[in-house]
Amino acid sequence: MKASLAELEAVTTIARHGGFRAAARELRVSSSALSHAVNALEGRLGVRLFNRTTRSVALTAAGEAFVDEVAAALAAIDSAMERAQQSQARPSGVLRLNISLGAARMLLEPLLLRYADRYPEVTLDVVTEAALVDITGQGFDAGFRLAEAVPPDMIAITVTGQTRMIVVGAPAYLAGRRMPGHPNDLKAHRCIRLRMASGRIYHWEFVRRGESLEIDVPGSLILDESGLILEAALHGAGLAYVPDFGTREHLMAGRLVQVLDDWTPPFDGLCLYYPGRRHVPAKLRALIDLARELNLGMSTSATQASAGVPGGDLD
Repeated sequence: MKASLAELEAVTTIARHGGFRAAARELRVSSSALSHAVNALEGRLGVRLFNRTTRSVALTAAGEAFVDEVAAALAAIDSAMERAQQSQARPSGVLRLNISLGAARMLLEPLLLRYADRYPEVTLDVVTEAALVDITGQGFDAGFRLAEAVPPDMIAITVTGQTRMIVVGAPAYLAGRRMPGHPNDLKAHRCIRLRMASGRIYHWEFVRRGESLEIDVPGSLILDESGLILEAALHGAGLAYVPDFGTREHLMAGRLVQVLDDWTPPFDGLCLYYPGRRHVPAKLRALIDLARELNLGMSTSATQASAGVPGGDLD
């Protein structure tokens, strides 16, 4: 009695996700096909691996023991496949990446252009959008987002150091106005507001010595991209809440002034993330290895998502 590799992968993926639908998205098959594969395997084994209800899927005791043993075998197979893949002369094919516009600007020169130059046989297809998407369901190989926004059960690799959102304004705007010393002082200022991908107007977030505030700032100008917000601030349209990496040159040149510095602490930076499948294609492995080679502040983990930064990315 033999089980196919696809059946074993189906069982371990369902167990990891705790459900058929998410597992089917990762494996790129239908939920019904996945269910049929598991039913067939259970029938041949003569034992139930999952307890299934309309609301939940959980391993049986026999299923837990089975998955524990199978996972080790699949890991060995995965290692063998990766070693074989590494013998390939050059990565090739299409590498589809989903990334926010701000993150794309940040990573274009130090990572993406270098990758394209090093691996010309790979077509690098980069799609920028503010909204978080199901990268597996929409056919992407990987995505880039802030660590706080990486979806559950993804492998996340940090590719930048810490960053922060800061409040800035042009000297022309601040002239004759009282500098804000507390986030509540923003209510007396003209602010450039951000519309998130969901349509919601973002409330500026502040933290200091354990105190957290969310301010629905006033302002008659609403934009949906941080690059435009920065441009508006440079032209004196008001105060802006923007990623610090895009402002450093302007701050040093005196074109912008930072306020409320002690209210905007740093947070974890951008991550490259991809589904937790066993086999990583050579084209994606090459991108991971290049980021590691460039020493952009990498660490690796399976991550859980949480709320926090505007849109969950450097929008």
